[in-house]
Amino acid sequence: MSEAVVIGGGISGIAAALDLANHGIHVHLIEREPTIGGHMAMLDKTFPTNDCSMCILSPKMVEAARHPMISLHTCTEVTSIEGTEGNFRVMVTRHPRYIKEADCTGCGDCVTVCPVEVYNQFDAGLGVRKAIYKAHPQVVPNIVMRDAEHCINCGLCYDICGKQAILRDNEDSEEQGFINASAVIVATGYQVFDATLKTAYHYRQIPDVITSIELERMINASGPTAGVLKRLSDGQKPHHIVFIQCVGSRDCQLGNTSCSAVCCMYAIKNAMLIKEKSPDTKVTVLYMDIRAYGKGYEEFYNRAINTGVEFIRGLPGDIYQAGKSVVVQVENTETQQLLKLQADMVILSVGLRPQDDAEEIAKKYGISCDETGFFESKDQKTGQVVSIRPGIFLAGTCHRPMDIPDAVAEGGAAAMRAFISCMKGEHAI
Repeated sequence: MSEAVVIGGGISGIAAALDLANHGIHVHLIEREPTIGGHMAMLDKTFPTNDCSMCILSPKMVEAARHPMISLHTCTEVTSIEGTEGNFRVMVTRHPRYIKEADCTGCGDCVTVCPVEVYNQFDAGLGVRKAIYKAHPQVVPNIVMRDAEHCINCGLCYDICGKQAILRDNEDSEEQGFINASAVIVATGYQVFDATLKTAYHYRQIPDVITSIELERMINASGPTAGVLKRLSDGQKPHHIVFIQCVGSRDCQLGNTSCSAVCCMYAIKNAMLIKEKSPDTKVTVLYMDIRAYGKGYEEFYNRAINTGVEFIRGLPGDIYQAGKSVVVQVENTETQQLLKLQADMVILSVGLRPQDDAEEIAKKYGISCDETGFFESKDQKTGQVVSIRPGIFLAGTCHRPMDIPDAVAEGGAAAMRAFISCMKGEHAI
């Protein structure tokens, strides 16, 4: 039986794994985090339909975990890829979870009694989690993770676990191994731009200047504020919210000249969600250009205007705190009018960037990065999912910014390319 490896358990990797598995290829889906789902699991709604993000993603996560032709490897990283198309040897390192995965039922009793709280990365640092935790209620696999770095070994979780599924530090360790595969799909995703690099916007200096991913978690019903949007400075409801576009994108000073493809649309989506929940809240979007290029996107933009969202063409030169307000100084480039907006909250629409370790990963996998830092396709016109190394394919935002429908489509395209490689070089394990 032919086998394939999919690296990355976001929506693109899951789509690729399911497509391959449904064509009779045994797939090893490798994710370095404790759960699959990627960034999509952090979102509240998806544009342009405003469908629930997890309502779309969660069934696919469960299907991937239960599929008889998919082996799920979480807390696992690929360290190198040896061999050639049809006969790859994928070296992997499994990091300890400190849990007996076969015994854990995900009941959460251990989480309840844990006295340690640390910032939750899944909530973009706004919420907290325990030292033993599940990133969110719908994790796949439904198994807790013990954070050995922050665990104080109080012993409460060991005592309450009826299954005795929690391991101590000396009972679990890193494991090295390898997987034989005919083809490899890389779907390692992206990270958002670090807004502190845009110093004029004073992110993390002014409490009520937050990023779009932090907003996503705040308006999410399962997020740290249970879906209630409030100012971080005083917990009050904001009456005027300003979105600033192209933060970390199309910026020659920062060297990020490319468009992140999704920022306009997710800002419009979030602006509409705010207006739906609180019609009396004023929402202003400051933009360079509105790029509503996909199916139904222009109509979605027009709906936002009709809902009462204000769009001003121009990016601010300065932001500063004045009492309880955040003052945003901007020139409306369509009217040449200088404006001072008194905002209660400012949302920075941060762009999509390559992973910090993208170059290191590229060296391990024998592929390359382009001038933007994303993984490089062999042919941008006819073979975007084909890497420079035969038998290794690219899917989703690891090689260029894109929205969720495009990421799913690319996952399918990469799966079919990988299927052809598997058929060309039948590799029996």
